[in-house]
Amino acid sequence: MASNVNPTVRRRRLGQELRRLRELKGMTAEEVAERLLVSQSKISRLENGRRSISQRDVRDLCGVYEVEDHRIVDSLMQMAKDSRQQGWWHSFGDIPYSVYIGLETDAASLRVYDPQVVPGLLQTRAYAEALITGALPETTPTDIEKRVQVRMRRQDRISAPDVPLRLWTVLDESALRRVVGSRHLMRDQLEHLVEQSQLPHVTVQVIPFEMGAHPGLNGQYAILEFPDAADSSVVYIEGVTSDLYLEKANDVQQYSVMYEHLRAQALNVEQSRQLIADIAKEYAR
Repeated sequence: MASNVNPTVRRRRLGQELRRLRELKGMTAEEVAERLLVSQSKISRLENGRRSISQRDVRDLCGVYEVEDHRIVDSLMQMAKDSRQQGWWHSFGDIPYSVYIGLETDAASLRVYDPQVVPGLLQTRAYAEALITGALPETTPTDIEKRVQVRMRRQDRISAPDVPLRLWTVLDESALRRVVGSRHLMRDQLEHLVEQSQLPHVTVQVIPFEMGAHPGLNGQYAILEFPDAADSSVVYIEGVTSDLYLEKANDVQQYSVMYEHLRAQALNVEQSRQLIADIAKEYAR
């Protein structure tokens, strides 16, 4: 479940506020960097929430922006302090997609499209282990186990008793047909998927092969939305060596429209559940 102080979200909110103060001052990131004798990339990373922000950074930036209201400065300093705390995922060591986990932990809703595999939040432990082992052949058993544990912990958002994550998943049929691990393992995974799809806050749709070309052929992505209106939605695209986070309103809108086309072209909820159940029976033969 989401913690009271999510360092990733705090850092992101703080970065947005610092950008707003800079724009109110009519300064460019390059001008601020020159004043503080730092690189322009540092200012950009502070503003997009991808870099930890120290209280000294906040103090220096508020000085450049001539912020005179001490309440604003104190509030920003506190946010900087909160943003340097550690989330639950830090106890597992270096996790490549820790920024995403922080956002997911605080999100109110998540829309996911995956053309290849079952999304992590809906995976069984056995499926997750077989998938990670196959996708990362040079990873040690210890690191594989760590990644599996993190994936299982992320699923707490689905089972949270108070405010569970609202999850909408669109899958390509290939994700159901790809045998990860074994046929027995796939049967268990698809039966689990059917079970999870019956939760009131989880929606699963499938795009069948017969649909042909569709807007999701460009690859996997996720759209995260947050309970606080001050937190803009984020499009997350996972990469091999680095991930992409899109936050500009126009980018989010384009991916949202594409997702609506995917939902419209997919089988409805009941048809999708039936297809998943039928394929699970095929694996049992």
